[in-house]
Amino acid sequence: MNLTSYRTLGRSGLIVSPLALGTMTFGAERWGAGTKASRELFDTYVEAGGNFLDTADVYSGGSSEEMLGSFVADTGLRDRLVIATKSGFARGQGTPLHGGNGAKNIRLGIEGSLKRLKTDYIDMYWMHVWDRTTPAEEVLQTLVDAVRSGKILHYGFSNTPSWYVAKVATLAAAHGLPAPIGLQYAYSLVDRGVELDILPAAAEFGMGLVPWSPLAAGLLTGKYRRDMIAQAGASGGLPDKAAANDETESNGRLNGDNPFGGMLFTEHNFDVVDVVRQVATELEQPLAAVALAWLVQRPGVDTILVGASRAEQLSQNVISLEVELTSDQLARLNQISAPPSFNPYFIFDLPTQVMFGGQTVQPWGK
Repeated sequence: MNLTSYRTLGRSGLIVSPLALGTMTFGAERWGAGTKASRELFDTYVEAGGNFLDTADVYSGGSSEEMLGSFVADTGLRDRLVIATKSGFARGQGTPLHGGNGAKNIRLGIEGSLKRLKTDYIDMYWMHVWDRTTPAEEVLQTLVDAVRSGKILHYGFSNTPSWYVAKVATLAAAHGLPAPIGLQYAYSLVDRGVELDILPAAAEFGMGLVPWSPLAAGLLTGKYRRDMIAQAGASGGLPDKAAANDETESNGRLNGDNPFGGMLFTEHNFDVVDVVRQVATELEQPLAAVALAWLVQRPGVDTILVGASRAEQLSQNVISLEVELTSDQLARLNQISAPPSFNPYFIFDLPTQVMFGGQTVQPWGK
């Protein structure tokens, strides 16, 4: 597998690479990539056959979109690339109208992104975050209007409860409207929470998952030591900045800090890292390549969002597509990273014999 092993995103005709280039680092001079490094990242990805580029209106205060738009325009590759962007987090202070999921902000977000990206349409538009305020009906109507106007081609949801997404998808189906095709949530070997509700909802409604933070803010690269657990607990967060080759969001600032604070630094998570390191040693591959190789073949995952601050980091991530895990290695990774049996999800996993009088029933499509 490589970046030209294209697949469709969800139940749609949108064709994407198995790794998407996240551009949150673009324009983040302090911890990410300046103009030259960003252009090298863009060129490295595109020249390797990658076609899916993901940004947001708030990344680097809009600079990420501007830089991406300039790179695409300069190369003349717009028709060969899939551009995704987002709205939802506040673009500024002083007014609530420049954030959230209301019709006005979505419209302002789309118009602003189109200008910064130097394009007249957006291939994939994400609701960046659930605002816990706007009715699903309003969000659906606003996004459908944007599709019908040609300003966006497809849409999806990030960091939103499964019930809310399911409501939008159900309303769209009931009224014959364009439906969401993708979901974007954190997913990695140390955070498999999406498997409880998000992935089942995606399968039911034909949406593909695009995981962010696939390396758990750098933890799965092996850059942190187990003795940092105490240090993180004392400081309430990471001892230093999150790895630049992992997309992270923090407190609405989107500045590259670990969004989980000290929660990532647990004995269990370092147990996961130990198994990843064992497998990486067996395969003579970087830890990050093993973690990404595990994720890219997970059911429901269509493409993975990877970020980097240097072209070398991106090239290492691309190597993950060539890594083949044995059944034994997969079993070990699955076992050590298995999420706990939360209520009520353990009930959903009971054998069918419990419900059907001791008989086994195979559901359709399984």
